[in-house]
Formats: sequence, C-alpha cells, structure tokens
Amino acid sequence: MADVHPIPAQVAPAAPDAAAQPPAQNEVASETLYIQNLNEKIKVDAVLKASLRGLFKSYGEVLDVVAHSNLRMRGQAFVSFASPEIAAKAMKEVRGFPLYSKPMQISFAKTRSDAVVKHLDAESFEAHKAQRADHKRTTRYSNPLKQKFRTKRMAAEMDGAAAAPAPKRPAVQMPDEYLPPNKILFLQNLPESVTKDQLMALFSQYPNLHEVRLIPTKRDIAFVEYLDEGSAGVAKDALHNYKLDGENKIKITFARK
Repeated sequence: MADVHPIPAQVAPAAPDAAAQPPAQNEVASETLYIQNLNEKIKVDAVLKASLRGLFKSYGEVLDVVAHSNLRMRGQAFVSFASPEIAAKAMKEVRGFPLYSKPMQISFAKTRSDAVVKHLDAESFEAHKAQRADHKRTTRYSNPLKQKFRTKRMAAEMDGAAAAPAPKRPAVQMPDEYLPPNKILFLQNLPESVTKDQLMALFSQYPNLHEVRLIPTKRDIAFVEYLDEGSAGVAKDALHNYKLDGENKIKITFARK
C-alpha cells in the first residue's frame, strides 16, 4: 500500500474504497489526481466535493470525487477523469491553486479508481472490485507496526469519546464561483440604471429563458431563471463579465440552492 502523507510509510492506512491509492515518487500519468493540503475546516460532503468538481469540470468530464472527513483522509481527495491526458492538463493548470486559502498539492494517483475502471470497461468492474476487496482483507493491519498503529488509534478514539464534546466548527460558506449548477443565475455588479427589459433582451439570446427578477431595494443585483440547468449554464458562460453599460463587468454565478 502506498504512502499517505504525513503518516509514515510502514503504518500508512489503505486508500479509500472508491478511490485510487496515493502516488509513488516516480509519477506515471493516470486518470486520477491525488490532492493534498485541502482546507480541513471546509465541510466535505456539503461544500468541498462540489467545489472540487466545479473547479475541475472545465478540463473534461469528472467521473468521481472522493473525499472523507475521518482523521486518516482529512485534507485529501481524489478526482477522477476519463483519460490521463485530461488529468495531466488539469494538474498542470490547477496545481498550487489556493482553494479556500490553501494551495493544493496535486500528483497522479498510483492506481485506477473504481469510477475509472467502470468507465473504461464496465464488464470487468465487478472482478476489479472483488480483487481490491480481497487485497484489502489480506494486507490491512497485516504486520505488527500496523497493528500497533490500529491499537493506538482505537485508544485515542475511546479517550476522545470520554472527553467533553469539542466545540462545533463555524460553518464556512462556499464562494459563489464554486456553487453547483442551478437553473437560476445570480447577477451582481449591474448598473443601477438597468431595466428588466434590458436584461430580458440580453438573456433571451439564449434558449429557454423563463423569468428575470430585479431587486427593488438593491438595483445592482438580479436573478435570471431558465427552464433547466443546461440552458442557464450556456448563458452564464457566454455573458459572465459582459459590460452592459460599456464599463462595469457583470458577475454571473449560479444561485444558491
């Protein structure tokens, strides 16, 4: 089993079931990226996974994002693509990007993830899954050092259960740029003189426009609703940073669900 920083190699835990193992020193391009140094204060399921998917989807189809909040996997994630070429381009351009104020450390995963195997050859997926499960059973905590690590971890968990509950972490709101797709767009930085007819004319260039809603008490923002997320995404990509008054760029993001 490959290393998972910062746990020493001889006691490194197994990679998560649905992800690939972390990489060896001599990297070989693969479809899955192994990401470290993620902000541990960000909620994994509610925010982090969606942020990673939103960040990487511009490079190609994201097959899967795997991240866990347990002690062993905290601050780490795996992002799987359809090909090594897509993964390599994404790694080259995103490595070091400060996601939630922490620069991401990115390398290739050592093995293929379940999602990649299923994508490339669905017929062999069950055999792959069974082989991985068998390997996990025969290797996990199979030597004295790993067993010692397991014992210490269990003791620490028991001590933690007996202690007073830790204070809850403050909720961290996802930045607008990383919000998941929505059929409603959120417009910011509008000229205060903008009218509903102007926005209707602008956004009706793209199919399936449903409604434009201005905010009477705050003229520099508005909501534009389409019949589906795909149509909203097309309009968002085309009109983000558009200069409606010839000077100020409109900021367009998906509305929060």
